[in-house]
Amino acid sequence: MSDPAGGARTGQPTPAGPAGVSALAAVAAADRAEIGRAAGALGAARAARRARRRWLIGLLCAAIAVAFAGSLLFGQTAYSPATVVRVLLGQDAGEATFAVGRLRLPRAVVGVLTGFCFGLGGAAFQTMLRNPLASPDIIGISAGASTAGAFGIIVLSLGAAEVSVFAIAAGLLVALAIYLLSYRGGVVGTRLILIGIGVGAMLNSLTGYVLSQADQWDLPEANRWLTGSLNNAQWQQALPVAVALVVLAPVLLGQSRNLAVSQLGDEAAAGLGVNVTRTRLIVVVAAVGLVAFGTAAAGPIAFVAFLSGPIVARLLGPHSSPLLPAGLVGALLVLLADFAGQHLLGLRLPVGVVTGVLGAPYLIYLIVRSNRTGGGL
Repeated sequence: MSDPAGGARTGQPTPAGPAGVSALAAVAAADRAEIGRAAGALGAARAARRARRRWLIGLLCAAIAVAFAGSLLFGQTAYSPATVVRVLLGQDAGEATFAVGRLRLPRAVVGVLTGFCFGLGGAAFQTMLRNPLASPDIIGISAGASTAGAFGIIVLSLGAAEVSVFAIAAGLLVALAIYLLSYRGGVVGTRLILIGIGVGAMLNSLTGYVLSQADQWDLPEANRWLTGSLNNAQWQQALPVAVALVVLAPVLLGQSRNLAVSQLGDEAAAGLGVNVTRTRLIVVVAAVGLVAFGTAAAGPIAFVAFLSGPIVARLLGPHSSPLLPAGLVGALLVLLADFAGQHLLGLRLPVGVVTGVLGAPYLIYLIVRSNRTGGGL
């Protein structure tokens, strides 16, 4: 018979006497060494990923700071850093007090906040459904807020605050409808994406009809809002978005581990103790809330939610949570696109036009790649 400690392992009888004990000790030592090397390699890989993530977050924060400062310093009139600092400290700086304090600063703050909302919300959806196409601006959620905004401006003649509340409520309701329509004993990413695209197409048609019925004085305001623009950004637009970030961003970031485990598949995640349905419900509510508040403040800035997650995935690689870096990428994208649209392209373009030009080719690339590989969406 073979010894359970050794013979069952090798399929050969265990040598008797001191020689057998020595052989077993050697095998055990080799196993321990192999396990130690594997654990060491795994620990080193984790440490490298953490270091890479910290470096990326630091670089993104620095880039946002530079872009934010550039938005305050440059425009039709350039001001010195000392002048901008005086404005930020509340001191009188002549015409810069109005240009920087009343125009540029609220615009830049709203841009950072809305970009962070879009980037974080989009990455949460893409991670949850394991598909880069599962972005709120692709699957109809932003379209719901847009339709509500146009309806509120044109048909109901609502003010800016009322339009924001109406758009937020509509975004949440549309997300709920899409989730329920796609639920069949669980939510499959491809089904939700296809249903969301269909709902978005229907809502875009409704938006077009509402615009066709607009009065002459309402149409420019509705078009400006639907395009996604930071023009006329004011502090009262920034406050609700900031509150939404303070409340909802920690909720999403707190689900990072569950989202990472869910990448293994629903059954594996459930086996590891993750309540998949509860996690998805929390992520959907928090992500839609962020996107809806961002849309209410600046309109549906195209493709920021769609692009932020894939950019972070390229920079970080797999096995790292993309949520916080994606929010930072979204903020940076909005700042840079707005600055380019206002000062670098020879004509003044809303930020949504610039991000749309950047995002549309990537969307086409994803669809073409899916067709070539024969995979699903």
